[in-house]
Amino acid sequence: MIKFQPAAKFNKDGILVLLDEGEVKKRDLAGIPNEGIRQAVRSVIEAGQFQGEEKELFPVVFQKQVILLAGTGDPVRKNFTTLRVIVRQAALSSYFKKVNDIEVILPNDDAVVRAVVEGILIGAYRWDRYHSSSEKPKITPPYAKTYTLAVAAKKEYQDIVTTCEGVTLARDLINGNADDVDSEHIEGVIKDLIKGNENIAVEILNRRDMAAKGLHLHLAVNQGSRKEPKLIIVKYSPQGKTSPYTAFVGKGITFDTGGLNLKPSGHIETMRCDMSGAAAVVGALKNILALHVKRNALFVVALAENAIGAGAYKPGDVFRGYGGKTVEIGNTDAEGRLVLADAIAYVVKNYKPVRLLDLATLTGACVTALGYDYSGLVSNHDEFANEVIAASAKTDDRVWRLPSYPEISEAIKSEIADLKNVGFPKGAAGALTAAEFLRQFVADTPWVHIDIAGTAFVDGRGRLYYGHGGTGAGVRLLTEYLKSGR
Repeated sequence: MIKFQPAAKFNKDGILVLLDEGEVKKRDLAGIPNEGIRQAVRSVIEAGQFQGEEKELFPVVFQKQVILLAGTGDPVRKNFTTLRVIVRQAALSSYFKKVNDIEVILPNDDAVVRAVVEGILIGAYRWDRYHSSSEKPKITPPYAKTYTLAVAAKKEYQDIVTTCEGVTLARDLINGNADDVDSEHIEGVIKDLIKGNENIAVEILNRRDMAAKGLHLHLAVNQGSRKEPKLIIVKYSPQGKTSPYTAFVGKGITFDTGGLNLKPSGHIETMRCDMSGAAAVVGALKNILALHVKRNALFVVALAENAIGAGAYKPGDVFRGYGGKTVEIGNTDAEGRLVLADAIAYVVKNYKPVRLLDLATLTGACVTALGYDYSGLVSNHDEFANEVIAASAKTDDRVWRLPSYPEISEAIKSEIADLKNVGFPKGAAGALTAAEFLRQFVADTPWVHIDIAGTAFVDGRGRLYYGHGGTGAGVRLLTEYLKSGR
């Protein structure tokens, strides 16, 4: 829990003090009003035990209080990503292991407050639902503690807290077992979110509806599964139904085996994360409703399971999508673009959004190109792309724009159909050809595609200020874009 108070009180069992190298060098401890604590901290500094260097932690025990000094480094070259890492490191440190109420002493700076809130709420998150009760810690985990920031409350600060709640929802959806977080579960989560909201309309297509309407690319991906495929479209209309809509479309492959082009060991184990785009759209929906954002939007999740079974679709098969184009299946593990293609075509034709953004764990090629800290962005519209990039920069939901050019369309042409779902041989420019495949279905709509394959999941002990599992990549970006964009 995050709270705010106008001034430092030093009345909690734990106190986190953020100090940069400049403050330490000048012995500037004006932010510590308690004379006893100030002298204790000054003694540590004068003894050379703490310099305020980046990621430096040093504990001071004063009476019964644990005071943790956290170095934030060079005051000129402020790095707010690193600040989030530092705050996470402090929140998870053993020094606060038995402390449940923590006061945070920090500069009165909006960017710093954002970083500290996210360092706590995103950094201290842990998915521990599957631990047996005997294995769960007997002490309060970091994410369940109370953190009081010594800055006056602002609506902007509370909005950051609310936005982090949407990130948490997305992470919970990603981290759950694939057989638990299936299309019906996600449908239930969405219905709970929109219940009682008068500005909401929803359309839900199931297997029978898709067959009747011709979404055969989506259905092909789900052929090997017993799970019900779904296309869920939430229409949010606070500006009135005649005002323009921005559409957000999330890829929701609740588990991806790769189909008959089976993923190998070392890659298949975390494929419950292949619905991270859909999870981000659901998380953004939660935020927009909680923040009462006055902007019309469509929140779309395309849900399927790419399983192996007697009915699984096959390499070499040809299917006709909703938009009328036929697609040759070059690889059954290039399934996300098929589901998204039908969803995009359906939304463009029936809802006519003025702009459309899709979010997907789409290609390993994007990971090869950009690694794990930046999502890849491809767009047909510079102004729209720049607005999304601006939202990315503000939220630390990082994107990097990749090129799109006419010649790339040659890579996805088929000898026996209109298109093929794979591009150049040996996977060259795989992130670009996947994006180009999607572009074939947006018509003239301004469009941004964000490939979160590298950023959506951490398979290990941590990266940046994330722990193991889903990161909620895209939730902060989408929320900020809707709050501040056109």
